[in-house]
Formats: sequence, structure tokens, C-alpha cells
Amino acid sequence: MRLFVAVTLGQGVESQASAALPRIKALAPHARWVPTTNLHLTLNFLGQVEAERLPAVKEVLTRVGPAHAPLVLTIQGGGSFGSPAHPRVLWAGVGGNTKALGALQADVAEGLKPLGFEPEHREYAAHLTLARAKVPRGDRQLSECVRALQGEKWGEARVDRLVLFESLGGKYHPRAEVPLSK
Repeated sequence: MRLFVAVTLGQGVESQASAALPRIKALAPHARWVPTTNLHLTLNFLGQVEAERLPAVKEVLTRVGPAHAPLVLTIQGGGSFGSPAHPRVLWAGVGGNTKALGALQADVAEGLKPLGFEPEHREYAAHLTLARAKVPRGDRQLSECVRALQGEKWGEARVDRLVLFESLGGKYHPRAEVPLSK
């Protein structure tokens, strides 16, 4: 199973994104766009995980979730990763209580470390991935999308749970949901 731990942003943000993205997608028609139903903030990518390890992963999340309070994030603006002239990834910006989100991510990563899931070596930077270039050198058209995102505001999201997703056939299937309840 290909797994990752994430938080979702709710119907309000999905609706705002669905309304805005067709106009932005038209600027970079060759990019691979994330379906709005798959929008999420990844906290920890686990990769290929054997089914027998799933209970241990769920146990970690069951300990971490209740130790954190629900939080509110805002989605607005955006940027890219890679060369500004040929971005590889387009993302929407995340604001609001990013300090609490960072603490949640750090606790998830730390909890999973004893199970053999090594945390990323770079500092967590919350972003909502919207599209990826189909070619490794990037997509010049995505830079137009960055400009188009600057005025976008997709509202607030109340984050109240951790979700363990399985990525299967281009769709994300929840395998566990753990409430934030501190």
C-alpha cells in the first residue's frame, strides 16, 4: 500500500478551488492537475507500506491526534517549486495557524520514526499542491499560474482530524481518521 498522513480542508475550500481552478488550469494545459477532491496537506509521506504494518501506523496516529487541538488555516495566494522560469510544482499558500500545523506534523513524524519512517531532512513548509509539470525540467506555463494565484483567496479550513490515506489508481482512499481533540 502507498500511504501518507494528511489533513483535509473541507467542502468550503474545495468549492472555492473548484470555482477558481478552471481559469488557472487553462494557463497550463499540459500540467498534471490534482483533482479538487484530492486536495489535502500532506504531513508525512510513508511510501510503500506492507499491510501488516498498518495497525502500528494507526496506533501512532491514535496517540498523536488527541494531543492536538483543532486548528484553522487559510488558503490564499500561491507559488511554485523549481526554477521560477520553469516551475516543477504549483501550490496554493497556507496561512492561519501554521505554527500548530507544524507542531502536528512534527509529532506525526516523530511518532512514526520508531517504525522506520525517516522524516524529511528539510523543514516542513505547508503548501497545497495544485499541479506538477509532466517533464522533469519544469513547465514554463506554470509560472503564469503563479501570477494568477496571487489574488486568490479560497477561505478558511477547520482542521479537526488526521487522515491516513492510501493512494491507489490516482485516487486517495482514507484508511484511518483520528480526531484532533485536545
